[in-house]
This record gives sequence, C-alpha cells and structure tokens, in this order.
Amino acid sequence: MDAKHLGWGLLLLTGAMVGCGDQGGTPAGTNQASPADRSKKEHAPHSHGSGPNGGVVFDLGMYHAEFTVDHPAKECTVLFLAGDNQEAKPLPVAATELTLNTKPTKVKEGSDLGKVVPPMTITLQPVNPQDGKAAKYVGMDSGIGNVADFEGTVLGEIDGKPSQGSFKE
Repeated sequence: MDAKHLGWGLLLLTGAMVGCGDQGGTPAGTNQASPADRSKKEHAPHSHGSGPNGGVVFDLGMYHAEFTVDHPAKECTVLFLAGDNQEAKPLPVAATELTLNTKPTKVKEGSDLGKVVPPMTITLQPVNPQDGKAAKYVGMDSGIGNVADFEGTVLGEIDGKPSQGSFKE
C-alpha cells in the first residue's frame, strides 16, 4: 500500500473530521471564539439549510459544501461555499480531485421503483480551476441517473490537508 492510500485509510479509520467553524465558510480555526468554545461548536450536531442550487449542504473538512445531482446527465457536483444557506457564494479551494463514495440506496421514482442502486465511487474533477483552485467539482456515473436519495462521503486533500465529509439527501 502506498503512502497516499495509507494516509486515506488512517483518515477513514480515525474518523478525523473537522466540523463547522464560524458558519461563514472560512477555515474553522480562524474565528474569534476560544479553542474550547470552537471545539464544542465544531463537533456539536447541527443542520444546514439547502444550498444555492437546492442541494444538501454538509461539512467537508473545514468548509461547507453543497451536493447536487443532475439525473439526466448522470452527473453529481460538490460546490464549496462561503456560508451554509441559499445565499452562499462559491468558494474556491485547492484540490486536484475529490472522491465521492455513496451507500446503497433504492430508486424512488419511475419504472425501477424500489430497485437497489449499488454503492458508487466517483472521482470528482475541478471545473475551471484558476491558480490551482476551484469551487466546483464534478463527476459522472450511470448510477447517478437513478432518482434516489443519495448518502455518502467525500474525501480529498483540500488546501494541503486530508479532508472528508458526509452528506445525506
């Protein structure tokens, strides 16, 4: 096993996730709260509103991100945000690619109603990167064409740090 995969394995095993910081999309450690207060806020259960594109907003490393699906195009998108609501603006981050893993789910519409959609691993590539940063990362898989509630994780090295986050539609 090479060092890159070992690092990702350790990240997954330890469940190392940084939660919400200041709710503004900036790195969690940059707000003015004390370290103890920040720690409570970062790891306390909380919810987000829907994102500017109607997707589910979740914590991805130190950032907020929105997960959306285009079923006809069989495409999914993760958009980094400066905020966690419908008014949030895109926030470019440095990442060469992200990996999205979904859990098995079931089709909820159409002739395939109830059919199991197997888990997927999708590589998300940056869209229109500038200076090594992009706000939007897109990937395709035929399974995304199914109308279903997707749940899973996103992993990647963001701004030089291994990062992960979980989403659920």
